[in-house]
Formats: sequence, structure tokens, C-alpha cells
Amino acid sequence: MSAHATTPPADDAELAGRHVVLGLSGGIACFKSAELVRVLVKAGATVQVVMTEAAEQFITAVTMQALSNRTVYTSQWDARAPNNMAHINLTREADALIVAPASADFIAKLAQGRADDLLSLACLARPIERCALLLAPAMNREMWAHPATQRNAAQVAADGAVLLGPAAGDQACGEVGDGRMLEPQELRDALVAHFQPKLLAGRRVLVTAGPTYEAIDPVRGITNLSSGK
Repeated sequence: MSAHATTPPADDAELAGRHVVLGLSGGIACFKSAELVRVLVKAGATVQVVMTEAAEQFITAVTMQALSNRTVYTSQWDARAPNNMAHINLTREADALIVAPASADFIAKLAQGRADDLLSLACLARPIERCALLLAPAMNREMWAHPATQRNAAQVAADGAVLLGPAAGDQACGEVGDGRMLEPQELRDALVAHFQPKLLAGRRVLVTAGPTYEAIDPVRGITNLSSGK
């Protein structure tokens, strides 16, 4: 074996057999979505990309098709489906629908139950009991902090969507704060965790902690004054 050979990570196939619909709404974070497709495919998932008209201003369908190896859907009027109902067909075989990035406008649309494009139609038409909706918000910090956005985020969560993030940090506009979309690897891990059995669901857990102690010899040791918090 070559000295440069590496063993594939143990989590390479954690999404094997899973079919994921990845939706992109408008935002500069669309550039991260390309890497998200790559890591999801590497983890064993099949990925069907759906893009809004706004998303196409930030990244091309050609890029997403090349990475997913599947034709990208962008229009609710797409006639490729025999029944001309792409918004229905897209989620019937899907295990999850993740929107990354989820813009403030798209979250507001979902909160109001509006469906005027293919992606929002697919979100509303998905079988709720077996196709989860995960949203990765991405927007300016002021937009995320706005009471309307916070109200809309709370509403979509109450309706069953899972919010992933956002994170804090540098933003494309030059400001710093909450609103960054989670990194592709973080979203991949969140998706893996979503499918894992919830073995502790309904359990109450008490965690205790205290000072650490490291023995020097049978008599002496090094410790600290930790409060245990």
C-alpha cells in the first residue's frame, strides 16, 4: 500500500440509501450548497436539486447538475414529468427535503403557506409524516434579528420544520453576527443525526461534574479548583 494512501472515513456511507431533495432559495450562501451536494453524495445519498429563480442568480443549475448527477428542477411548469406535477413527484420518494440556503423571504413564504414556485410547492406538498423539512437560514444579521423573521421562524418550527442554525460570523455584506448558513459538513452531520434513532427521547438526564485529578505517583496528584459548572 502506498505511504500516501488513506483509509476512508467511517462516516462515508452514513446516508446510504437515503434520497434527499435539496432546495436552494436566493442568497450568496448558494455557493456553499455546491459543497453540500458533494458531501451528501459522498455520504451515500442521492440528491435531487430544486432551485428558485432567485437562486439561479447566484449559482447555475449546470453546476448543481454536475455535482448531483441529476437534472435540476427550477420551474413549477416543468413538463418533463409525465403528469406535469413535479411538485408532487419530487418528494414522494424523498426521505428529507432540506432548503439551504433558506432566505428570509422563503421562510416568510412557508410561514404563510404560500406556494408560488416549485420549491415552496414541494415543501407544502411533501408527505409530512415521512419526509422531514429542514431549513438552513442564511441572511444578513439585521434581517435574521427582525421581529417578522423571528416570528416566521417560530411559525415554521411550530408547523414541523427543523431549523438548522444560523451560525454567527463574518457576512458577505461585511457585517458580523447571526445569519450565516451552517457549513456543508455541519448540515451533513445534522441530516445524519436526523435519521438516527432517538434512543434517549423522553428521557431526563442529570449530568454531574467536578474537579479533575491526575496521579503523579501513589501519593501525590495534580488537581484543580473547578466548580463543576
